Amino acid sequence: MTRNLPTDLPDFQATRAAIRHLTRVTPLLEATELSGRLGRSVLLKLECLQATGSFKVRGAAACLTSLDAGARARGVVACSSGNHGRAVAFVAQRLAIPATVCVPDWVDPVKLDGIRGHGAEAILVGPTYDECETHAQELARTTGRTFVSAFDDPRVIAGQGTLALEILDALDEPPAAVLAPLSGGGLMAGIAGALRQRLGAAAPTAVAVTAERAAVLRASLAAGHPVELPEEPTVANALAGGIGLDNRYSFRWVRDLVSEHATVAEDDIRGAMAWAFRDFRLVVEGGGATALAAVLSGAWRPAEDRDGPVVVVLSGGNVSLDVLDDVLSGPGPARTSDLPH
Repeated sequence: MTRNLPTDLPDFQATRAAIRHLTRVTPLLEATELSGRLGRSVLLKLECLQATGSFKVRGAAACLTSLDAGARARGVVACSSGNHGRAVAFVAQRLAIPATVCVPDWVDPVKLDGIRGHGAEAILVGPTYDECETHAQELARTTGRTFVSAFDDPRVIAGQGTLALEILDALDEPPAAVLAPLSGGGLMAGIAGALRQRLGAAAPTAVAVTAERAAVLRASLAAGHPVELPEEPTVANALAGGIGLDNRYSFRWVRDLVSEHATVAEDDIRGAMAWAFRDFRLVVEGGGATALAAVLSGAWRPAEDRDGPVVVVLSGGNVSLDVLDDVLSGPGPARTSDLPH
């Protein structure tokens, strides 16, 4: 059950106006056969077609456009498993801000090339995301640069929430539910916060979908406070890493605003990636396919007593050809006719 709307939420509508020149309004695409199976319209929000290939550019734009001239001149530092770093690099290049991005040594080559291709310095730090974040925060402290969190910053969360406003403006009626991946919590906090800020108690259900091998925030919610877990290899590597034991915003806002959760397995995620490619010719990375996996696998089902479409966020499409080929070479995804009733 959601709690009262936090009083310190950012202004999502104002943020949308501030970042409009740096982001795309991404389309909603109906998954017709999936709609037939669920008995209601299922719409895919194609953030895999966003600038830099993921929703992360929204948060990066919101943070960097808020910096004053001095902070812009000093530059920014980020830690990323790839998509956030690529987004920071892209926005920093557009705004002429020096940028350094710390990444783990398992970063997807597509994302690493994207970071460097936008003119940012990329530093490969070590085998875990948490090591990278510690290094990035220390680098920011010693150089006087601004640390751009991937998720635990109100400006970043405000940027991610602009996605939800686009969904509401594109539809004739509010959706019954909006599903998106849960990692550090910035995306889900932004979506849930923007929906509640716009529609109050009538807001759609915000459904957070966790990859079972990237479940730190879900475990933290169960514990009642931020916790740490060992990092595991996962096809949804964009969701890997911790949330920080000193987390100030994303944990609290997800706890207070997100009312439903689902968890999906590795095979479900791989199946969703393959389904998106084979049915729609969409390239979706593992983390980006996690919410879709919840619907395809039956891990989440819409409530019968709530009208309106279901919106599934495909949050990113930055995946190497080797990984995509491996996914497509495996067992085929479930056919729509095979989905659970």
